[in-house]
Amino acid sequence: MILWINGAFGAGKTTTAFELHRRIPGSFVYDPENAGYFIRRNAPSHFLLGDFQDIPLWRKTNYEMLKLIADQYDGLIIVPMTLVNREYYDEIVTKLIDDGIDVRHFILYANKETLKKRLKRRSIGKPDIFALNSIDRCLEAFDTVITDEKIITDNKCVDDVLAEIAEKADIALIPDKRPAVKKLIDRYVTLIKHIR
Repeated sequence: MILWINGAFGAGKTTTAFELHRRIPGSFVYDPENAGYFIRRNAPSHFLLGDFQDIPLWRKTNYEMLKLIADQYDGLIIVPMTLVNREYYDEIVTKLIDDGIDVRHFILYANKETLKKRLKRRSIGKPDIFALNSIDRCLEAFDTVITDEKIITDNKCVDDVLAEIAEKADIALIPDKRPAVKKLIDRYVTLIKHIR
């Protein structure tokens, strides 16, 4: 099964994905952004401009990788990635579903003010202008174009979000026996590792 965690920047996709990974034995986190960084590092400089999702190779690479992993791996594959373009969604998610792969797609949804606060809190130094400028585009897409199951996260803690996803996807979570301080440290480490 592929568990796709969608949402605007600041919605909590990465934190949610890695917390699920900690609580689902045999799960694997697949990060589609890595394909974009690979393409940019190994191509002429004009690939540095714009959103790497607009590069057809990015979409093809992620579809092919996810299909390969899903075909050969028995564990749950967790994919934290913002997808707001319906055509791109269809090229990856819908195509995987059409291939007979069980894909559960959830949108972590929060209002604009919540997203701004979260982005501000996670920024180190200068704010992430791309993420901030993408909020309206993301919310519009999740209201009109990609309207799969939403999990409203504005006033929920991470553990509540995990529980809701697990219930809706019929996935068992192992108990989290970490002390509160350890949980907090682990979440900050995950956040820091994924700041681009």
